[in-house]
Parts: sequence; C-alpha cells; structure tokens
Amino acid sequence: MGRDSALDMAVARAPADERLAAGRVLAFPSQVEIDLGALASNVRWIKSRAGDAALMAVVKANAYGHGAAAVARAALQNGAEMLAVANMAEALELRQAGIGAPVLVLSYVPIQAIPTAIAHDLSLTLFDEDFARRCIAATDGSRAPLKVHVKVDTGMGRLGVNPRATLALCCQLRNAAGIRLEGLYTHFATADDDPSFMRVQLKIFKRVLSQLCSEDIRVKHIHAANSAALLNAGESTFTVVRPGVLLYGLAPMAGSGIEAHLKPVMSWKTQIAQVKTLPPGSPVGYGKAYRTCGHETLAVAPVGYADGLRRTPFSWREVLIHGLRAPVVGRVSMEKITINVSHIAGVQAGDEVALLGRQGDDRISAEEIAGWIHSNNYELVTTVAPRVPRCYLEP
Repeated sequence: MGRDSALDMAVARAPADERLAAGRVLAFPSQVEIDLGALASNVRWIKSRAGDAALMAVVKANAYGHGAAAVARAALQNGAEMLAVANMAEALELRQAGIGAPVLVLSYVPIQAIPTAIAHDLSLTLFDEDFARRCIAATDGSRAPLKVHVKVDTGMGRLGVNPRATLALCCQLRNAAGIRLEGLYTHFATADDDPSFMRVQLKIFKRVLSQLCSEDIRVKHIHAANSAALLNAGESTFTVVRPGVLLYGLAPMAGSGIEAHLKPVMSWKTQIAQVKTLPPGSPVGYGKAYRTCGHETLAVAPVGYADGLRRTPFSWREVLIHGLRAPVVGRVSMEKITINVSHIAGVQAGDEVALLGRQGDDRISAEEIAGWIHSNNYELVTTVAPRVPRCYLEP
C-alpha cells in the first residue's frame, strides 16, 4: 500500500476532530516536520551539561515555531522541570493543553491579568519598582500568593530592575503577603559573541546575589544561563539553566560545535505543482526579475512569503530536489516560487522539495538560510507561518 493510501485510511478511521486536523495536513501543499525524537535527545544532552541545575525549557513564540504544547511535553518527559514563555497567552495555551509544570512568563503582563496568573499557578517576571508596587496592590487579600521572579538588568538594557535597586525591591517583596518571591534572574546581551561583557554582567549579578544573602533573602530559582552561556560559561549555571535555541538543535553562535551532540528538530517540505520548459529570454515572475538564459526547465512549488519563505530584501537561494540543490529564480510570490531544475533529470509534479532540512545526502540548515537572508536561525524558524501544518514525528 502506498504512503498516500495509508494516510487516507488512517484519516478515515480517526475521530471527527482528528480527521479534520489530519485532512488539513493532507490538503495543505507544504508541511513542517518536527522530530520529537531529536528534541528528546537534545533535552537529555542539555540536561547532562546542566549538572544539578534544573532545566527551564524556553518554549516562547510557539516553541520557536515548533509547536509549544508538543515541545513542552517532550521536554518535560526528557528532563526539563520548568517552562518559560513570553506572555500570558502562551502560558494559558500550555495550561489549556493540560500541562501543569511550573511556567514562568518572561515579559510584561497586564495588571488586570494577575488573578488569572494566580488561578493558573503561573510565575510572573517583575522588572521594575512601579510594576512591583502594582502587583502588590493587585494581590492584596488574594487567597493564594502570586509567584514572581525578579529580573535584574545587568547590561541588556531592556526589561529589568536596576542592580542598585534590586535589594530594596526584594526586601519589599519579602514583606508582601500576596507575593511569593521564588526566582531571580538576568539575561546576557553578548553570550554568543562577546564573553568579556558577559563576564561583566555575571559579576554584577553575583554582587546582587551577595547583597540578598547578606539580608537573609533566600531565592529558590536563580538563573542566567541561556543557550550560548550554557556552552561557554559554566559559572553562569546557578540553580536553573534557561536554554532556548539549543533545544531545537540550532547553534547559538558560529563554531559552537553542537553538531556532534544536537540534532535539528525542524524540517520544511513542499512539493512540485508544475514543470515547464521555457525558451531563452522568457520572463519569470513578478517584475520580470528573472529571464531565462537558454532553454530552461522550471518547477513551480506552492509556497511563498505568506508561509514564511522570505521575499525581501534577501531571499531563499536554493532548495533540494532529488537530493540535489536547485536555485530559486525570480521573485518569491505570496504562495509560489519558481525553481530552475534544468540540471536535474526526471523532475515531475508531486516530487518533494526540501526547503529546510535533509534530502538524500545533502542538507540545507537553518544557519545556512539565515546567512542568505542576513538574519539568524532564531528568526528563520519562528517566522514559518502558523498556517503551515506541523507534523510531529514521535521518537
């Protein structure tokens, strides 16, 4: 039985809601494959690096485009103890998926959402004195305390309490009946490219910790190590590590050598809709941005910038077809690209096109594509559009 026939039969036997979801995957012309086995392996390796520290898996931005609920479950099953997200909506998505592990919201939360945070046992970030005062007022008389982590701005220059004001703030929080101070953290600005400045930040953070200790303020969760720091600054581990991009098998900086230990989790595939041969001088795509140099065989694939395939100012250069690289020619359209396959024999409609990931003996990595589009691998995977179905490959 062919693959498509087997999929059709599986869809037919599934419950109605699962049939709808599976039918959408079959109907959409491209899909993102998420290898949960690779993710599990990555989490276990990171956990081995973390030693006795707890692992807080960062699953913000829909787990960097990989799917928050599925990634969170896999991470928790393989050694992660905590999760981190960007906002309350992401935290509530995890709770609605039945995930009960500790969740830290890393960024701003509206004051009116405080009761919801308490009701769903979420931890929030306090990043300045004014926000802290409003949280204290909002929790006055609440049945359960609001769990908080104080973020110290040691040099990132974004959200965070001034180091000189941190001790006074923590003393205030210790005396607030409606607040439970459970964490203190900072974020490195240059762990991936300037270790010397990271060490400056680390020194400031340790000074704050010493001040808290002198006032007998005990904080359970102390964290600073992001993915890059986890690789090159063991002294930043403390009681919790906070990896993000490493979970997904992506390098936080060039020359990290993670390829020997971690596996890319995401691949992105589509298929060919049409193959045609055009004579010399034929225009291709909007604005006639490309003209054929001779008789060229071109393949049209149904994927474009609405799916997250970058159009401007720099675009995708190549894809894999039959395990060989083929250049994208002309402008990327909203939902189509044109590929020159003149050098690849036997290309036909329905053939697989690998946009990201491995096909045959070759692989197009997120880091390579990031170089083409003058960005980074973080942005690349997080901007694959939600409309592209995520298909989860179980370990």
